[in-house]
Amino acid sequence: MITLLTIFMLAVFVGFEIITKVPPTLHTPLMSGSNAISGIAVVGAILVSGAADPNTATWIGFGAIVFATINVVGGFLVTHRMLDMFKKKD
Repeated sequence: MITLLTIFMLAVFVGFEIITKVPPTLHTPLMSGSNAISGIAVVGAILVSGAADPNTATWIGFGAIVFATINVVGGFLVTHRMLDMFKKKD
């Protein structure tokens, strides 16, 4: 359990450091790429939630589904907004 928490904390730290160093012009393409990763996280969380006995793993899987879905929807909204900026005005 300590090893998993250590890996999680290192991933949070590295992710935060990487995202804060990205220029604002690259955030939207990164959101598009993160949609694919979050989609994989949603599928994995669904598999974990469905395969686990009704215990802590089910609730953690449900939380992962909720947060990854929020990330996917937000990424699509940002990408849609960016693409609207490139359309010609009528």
